[in-house]
Amino acid sequence: MRVRTRKLIGTIALMAFLTVYSLIAMSIGAGRIVEASTPVQVLYFLVAGLLWVVPAGVLVRWMQRPD
Repeated sequence: MRVRTRKLIGTIALMAFLTVYSLIAMSIGAGRIVEASTPVQVLYFLVAGLLWVVPAGVLVRWMQRPD
C-alpha cells in the first residue's frame, strides 16, 4: 500500500477514533467522576487527556512507514 493511501486511511481512522474516545471520556467524566474527590478527578482527567496519544502514535507510525 502506498504512503499516500495509508495517510488517507489513517487520517480517517484517527478522526473516528478521537471522536469516539472523546465521547466516552466525556461521558465517564460527567457521570461517575463528578462524585469523586478532587485528587481522583484530577488523576482521571490527566490520564484520560493523555491516553489517546498511545494509539494515535501507533497509527501515525503506521502511516509514515515507507513503501
